[in-house]
Amino acid sequence: QLQLVESGGGLVQPGGSLRLSCAASGNSLEYNAVAWFRQAPGKEREGVSCISSSRSQGWIYYADSVKGRFTISRDDPKNTWYLQMDNLKSEDTGTYYCGRQHRSFCGSNWSETARYSDSWGQGTQVTVAS
Repeated sequence: QLQLVESGGGLVQPGGSLRLSCAASGNSLEYNAVAWFRQAPGKEREGVSCISSSRSQGWIYYADSVKGRFTISRDDPKNTWYLQMDNLKSEDTGTYYCGRQHRSFCGSNWSETARYSDSWGQGTQVTVAS
């Protein structure tokens, strides 16, 4: 069974950067889209980014709130995907989760992406504060 482990979170000042990693064990991810979600205190989990499988057309999606600041990437030989977060803001604070789609694409909206996420990690905490 697939297991996911997030890492790379921490405390950073506004304007700083963090790189999150999701390490997967189990079956190959070559046919799976993968995603990052986050959840701030008192809020629902929200989609951050998703990237289609490496054997697809390479579609990438970002939430409007992170466009231009975050970059998702994947390294299938290492069974790992990443979220590079630059120019962090206080509103980026939350627990970040990686998830695998049991399909090759990301879907038409974040709700659908969440529904098709068949595996989730335990999360890594990101705190942006001065």
